[in-house]
Amino acid sequence: MRKPLLCAIFSLATLAAGTALGQTPFKCESCETWNVTQAPFRLYGNAYYVGVHGLSSILITSDAGHILIDGGLAESAPKIVANIHELGFRIEDVKLILNSHVHYDHAGGIAELQQLSGAKVAASAPSAKVLKSGQSGKDDPQFGALPPIGKIAAVQVFKDGQTLRVGPLAVTAHLTPGHTPGGTSWTWQSCENNRCVNMVYADSLTAVSAPDYKFTQHAAALRGLEKSFATLAALPCDIVVTTHPDVSDLWTRLAKRDVAHDPTALFAADGCARYVAGARDRLRARVTEERAK
Repeated sequence: MRKPLLCAIFSLATLAAGTALGQTPFKCESCETWNVTQAPFRLYGNAYYVGVHGLSSILITSDAGHILIDGGLAESAPKIVANIHELGFRIEDVKLILNSHVHYDHAGGIAELQQLSGAKVAASAPSAKVLKSGQSGKDDPQFGALPPIGKIAAVQVFKDGQTLRVGPLAVTAHLTPGHTPGGTSWTWQSCENNRCVNMVYADSLTAVSAPDYKFTQHAAALRGLEKSFATLAALPCDIVVTTHPDVSDLWTRLAKRDVAHDPTALFAADGCARYVAGARDRLRARVTEERAK
């Protein structure tokens, strides 16, 4: 089946699903830009970037199997698979798939990636509910403005602070709600040349919502964001990557490392703190704007 026809079918299905749920018909103006192909590369040690240019996806590797975090858009899945293969790994060796949050631009490709790999999928309790149903709930600030995602029949639920393992790999979940109820950031250690560093994959912290939603009328969402700010600011943070890589200046840092030959360019001990500071400022502006209206 030709790609234009596939896109047309996807658009019609999304429109029908949104109409049936009483949602605004979905149009993604950023998806084409987000989904631009990105060559995969090593972040540090056994951690690799395998996502598309505008949406991060992280592969953590071992001889006993791999962990994949985030699946981009539904259209990103084939590109993620190709990137994994380009690095010399196999999608079939991915044993665990994790997620930052369950919006279409970070979880849209997970169903296909799970089918191709046979991996287990794990998520926080609120996120697991969405992954199983394919629909975000009314407690999501963007409810009513989101397209459905592919359903996943079996999702393992983890708790805040729990460490998940695949062979020698160990990644720890840190619940970072607010952008979504079940948002999760991830930490692990990667080692290279006898040096191990603290890696952080930071969830989105932006106060983005459907048109009629007001954070000032949803105390739980505000409390969630404040919890998330505190959590991320306190993490040991040598190298941070965010769900949208440009938010943490990944491409600037990568160019300094690989073009300007600065081996320390990806490192920033204050990277998480600066990310949180920017998110705090944006939330403060959002709250001020809502109160003014």
